[in-house]
Amino acid sequence: MPNLVRTILCLPAILFAVVCARPGQADDNVRIALTFPFSGPFGIYGDLYMREYQMFADDINARGGVLGGRKLELVPLDNKNNPQEALVNLKFATDRRIPFIVQGAGSHVALALADAVARHNAREPDNRLLYLNQSGDYDLANSRCNFWTFLFDAHSEMRMEALISGLVDRPGIRRVFLINQDYAHGQNVSREAKAILARRRPDVAVVGDDLHPLGRVKDFAPYVAKIKASGADAVITGNWGGDLALLIKAAGEAGLKADFYTFYGNGPGTPTAMGEAAIDKVKVVYRWHPNIAGAPGESDNVRYRTRYGADYYGLPVKVMLEMLVQAIDRAGTTEALAVARALERVRYDSVTGPVWIRPEDHQLMQPLYLFTLTRADGRAIRYDFEGTGIGSRTDARIDPEDTALPTACKMRSP
Repeated sequence: MPNLVRTILCLPAILFAVVCARPGQADDNVRIALTFPFSGPFGIYGDLYMREYQMFADDINARGGVLGGRKLELVPLDNKNNPQEALVNLKFATDRRIPFIVQGAGSHVALALADAVARHNAREPDNRLLYLNQSGDYDLANSRCNFWTFLFDAHSEMRMEALISGLVDRPGIRRVFLINQDYAHGQNVSREAKAILARRRPDVAVVGDDLHPLGRVKDFAPYVAKIKASGADAVITGNWGGDLALLIKAAGEAGLKADFYTFYGNGPGTPTAMGEAAIDKVKVVYRWHPNIAGAPGESDNVRYRTRYGADYYGLPVKVMLEMLVQAIDRAGTTEALAVARALERVRYDSVTGPVWIRPEDHQLMQPLYLFTLTRADGRAIRYDFEGTGIGSRTDARIDPEDTALPTACKMRSP
């Protein structure tokens, strides 16, 4: 492991006195706290994100770091996908005056963390930090937005508009079933699917709308039986992690013929769980995939696969770190207010095209892709997921300007 990136998992919930440090650690490194689930049913996501941050932090450090030579130092903290654990992680970060905290994987965690960061910054203006959300969240871009939170992925309404664009020209789809995890993200997906379908495909009937516990269902066969009995032509789901993998696996075993419109059908473990049942049946809306025409991001994809022997999902990680580094260098400091002001003005040329932060709600504007999982052929569809032979075929690209939606955010600027 490279010496300038911390790789010990701190466990402040167990022992606050523990300091994640290593011999020879530089005092002037720019530290970034990463609060992700590194254990429990969603621990696979923490491991995945840690590898991605490791690779791109190494790249930045190798070319000279930030502020004329300071290195990025990652501080991974296990939140167990639990809001209270994330708040313990935040206390650990503020006690050590870490200026940036990053989180993804779970809107229930995101909402608690954003509110806590805003309260902390109001109480301690000489020890403020920025919260960088990797996954995007509808509420954080609207009613619960705040100046100290930046969203580095499309939120659920932006994704749903893109996803339903794939239904608009399919007159054969007349009955849709909604199934989602019962927490903020899943509830938003359900609400937005119904509203957008009513506006763009009023002829489509929503024949089911189920919410299930997050990360606790072990057998989705009863849910699939209900979907099958409804006669649904398509299923829309914002599920992720094991909840999506088990849902699709159960659908394949039951011979369900409906197409699946998903946010995370390409996520870790999901293609393997789906197997042949996914071919030409599962659609995904995402910020990138490995078989885009012209192969943007191919060098990072190949490098990551070679280094870790795993699939690459790291475009938002690279975008976030590169934009943060630009903002720090422009501000000439790691002080949160100055970096936030600079980050509002950064435009970054990502591999899929220019991206930027919208100042009104601190939402990243980026292209989105709608694609279908299909058989890799080694030519137009060169890369598969997880060695399954299942690749991806672009159905549509949605430009950043076309993903922009009105915001209800009333941001108060310091």
